[in-house]
Amino acid sequence: MKRGKKYVEAAKLVDSSKSYSALEALELACKTSTAKFDASVDVAFRLNIDPRKAEQNIRGAIVLPNGTGKTRKVLVIARGAKAQEATEAGADYVGEAEMINKINQGWFDFDVIVATPDMMGQLGKLGRVLGPKGLMPNPKTGTVTMDVAKAIKEIKAGKVEYRPDKVGNIQMTIGKVSFGAEKLKENLKTVYDALVKARPSTIKGSYVKNVSVASTMGPGIKVDFNSIN
Repeated sequence: MKRGKKYVEAAKLVDSSKSYSALEALELACKTSTAKFDASVDVAFRLNIDPRKAEQNIRGAIVLPNGTGKTRKVLVIARGAKAQEATEAGADYVGEAEMINKINQGWFDFDVIVATPDMMGQLGKLGRVLGPKGLMPNPKTGTVTMDVAKAIKEIKAGKVEYRPDKVGNIQMTIGKVSFGAEKLKENLKTVYDALVKARPSTIKGSYVKNVSVASTMGPGIKVDFNSIN
């Protein structure tokens, strides 16, 4: 794969054979950002799990202490008093059957769906559409709930979901380059602690295989995960 000149120059600052301390790695991620905009900083975890096994297909959500730096649009599927509660709590879109029909027709101008349990029967019919996009609400991530106001507040404050891909990798955004290494490390520690807590009891031996961070369009940087705490 051919890389741009800026990327090649940035990559020279990273020793690919070395695992950096969390703070050093995040400082490097900020330093090697080649984007002209305030780039996101992502973390990737390689875990010793087999997502094909139900008990190892870990999934959840975390509220990052410093947020993600992104404004997320929230759609709430609810009716009556709960719809009113969602509107008052700052949801970007609120509705029931009309919103479900809109999605079915190809509308996706939102980042997260929150739904009350009584609406999941109707929303579940869109599983083939929402599932592959990671948009189907789930009780494990707090997006199927009667407390819609709390869900909206947490999402707007920087709540992120995690789930492994087919080979056990978990990747997510932990902030922006403008946050600086200290705030990014606080977010990274929150994610790391949550994943360690979610470790399946059936895992033998090492659980976290490796961790790396990178800015948007920047080179990957290995992290010594023992330095995260």
